[in-house]
Amino acid sequence: MGAGGNQPFLRRSDGKAWYFMDYETVSPEIFGASLHGFGFNILVTDVPRSARFLETVFGMTAHRVSADFAIMAHGTHVMQLHADGTYAENPLLNLLPENPPRGAGVEIRLYDCDPDLAASRAEDAGGAILQDPTDKPHGLRECFILCADGYAWVPSRPLSGVAG
Repeated sequence: MGAGGNQPFLRRSDGKAWYFMDYETVSPEIFGASLHGFGFNILVTDVPRSARFLETVFGMTAHRVSADFAIMAHGTHVMQLHADGTYAENPLLNLLPENPPRGAGVEIRLYDCDPDLAASRAEDAGGAILQDPTDKPHGLRECFILCADGYAWVPSRPLSGVAG
């Protein structure tokens, strides 16, 4: 269901036409064909745990959560969580470290996500705060949160009085 509660998310299917997609019932083929632009497929050791963390800390919405897979929505943007075992035929599997951190050097930035609220929820949800919410010279208030798999999540919002 969508960010508004009961309405499915809006997805672009062919680069031109927009339509509503219900992430709970869409087939893998239709979902995959609907993806455009940038995408994130994050390999995690425990999909349900990671989905709960992203919902609790950042207010994301989880769809089709299983031991192997989840679709995560942040506003109208989506990304996917996959368990390591789903990558048996993928060349990345052999490059994964057995222990976190996995995402060294990558910041997963969540714009329009309150860093103060996320930081207040992070530790109880199993995360670690690498940097408290801070006003930055590039016009954002942000913090850095490490999840159990070692990925750096950066919720941010524009500073008061700064228009984008």
